[in-house]
Amino acid sequence: MIEINDLYKYYGDRKAIGPLSFSIEAGEIVGLLGLNGAGKTTTLRILACDLLPSAGRVLVDGLDVVDHPHEVRSRIGYLPDRPPLYDEMSVRAFLHFAARLRGVDAGAVDKRVAEALAVTQLDDVAADPISALSHGYKQRVGIAQAIVHKPRLLVLDEPISGLDPVQIVEMRALLRSLRGEHTILLSSHILSEISETCDRILVIRDGEIGAQGTEQELSAKLLHGVRVELTVRGLAAEGAGYRAARGEAARALELAREVEGVTSVEQIATAEPGSDVVSFAVEADRDVRAALCAELVQAGIGILEVKRSERELESVFLRLATRRDKAEPAAAERAKAAGEAKQTRAEGRGEEGEGEA
Repeated sequence: MIEINDLYKYYGDRKAIGPLSFSIEAGEIVGLLGLNGAGKTTTLRILACDLLPSAGRVLVDGLDVVDHPHEVRSRIGYLPDRPPLYDEMSVRAFLHFAARLRGVDAGAVDKRVAEALAVTQLDDVAADPISALSHGYKQRVGIAQAIVHKPRLLVLDEPISGLDPVQIVEMRALLRSLRGEHTILLSSHILSEISETCDRILVIRDGEIGAQGTEQELSAKLLHGVRVELTVRGLAAEGAGYRAARGEAARALELAREVEGVTSVEQIATAEPGSDVVSFAVEADRDVRAALCAELVQAGIGILEVKRSERELESVFLRLATRRDKAEPAAAERAKAAGEAKQTRAEGRGEEGEGEA
């Protein structure tokens, strides 16, 4: 669906991105992860035909974004970091406007608008002016305008920015509901949200792809293992008390140690008097969550929670996002020269709104 090869973008003498290369298959949900200023927005704007590249090639559904910008735009639904909304319009009127703007046939506009309202759960506020909506609902309207013409590709720039915890959960569910019908590329600097929503992660650092893969692949590569946190409840008889709960915790620890791939088990929260709930951390050379759950459930130990360690996720992100490889000066100069040589292609067609990286 997306093929990017040796992409560069310069703002004057400053390189915003490059060399940037990656591909995305149809139907994937891929997260573009990076610190502020890493080049996420510039990359998405080029994909959305909002900016021209300085050098390199970008294909969307087999079409070059420079040679066929109008055809590419018809295949893309784009949500910028600031949704392009008209506050004085009602939600339904705005979506009608967006549908016509995106080339939807007049006879199909009502149907497409109704579908977009239903998918984004905006039916109850369809008649309300956009100015009266909360930030979370405005983000939903932004996604609705991006899908109203049923594009093959959705490009979403920080779709959860500024949302409260409840709205984040709702947005996560919305994005998951779009899986399959659309290929989705979304950007964020929040690793946990990328992890919860996306099939694969692209980490961008200083305008280049620093690493890519699933969360598990990146963790195994950088941390040489996986850390899982488990919270369990034993089956101590009613009234058996604290001592029985401690015995169940010890049994859970021993069972976890026997799972293939586990290298260490550490108790991180002790059962308190009157409680049989215990938490522990498991270090392994692979993702052992399924095997752990199977072993403990078979032994009659109730599992209350199993998750990848947040500390692990933060460690992966910090290592990927902040590690700086020392580039060979000559190679850097050659790259810049290549970009300047090819920039005439873009200049001949005219830049469309220079912005921040």
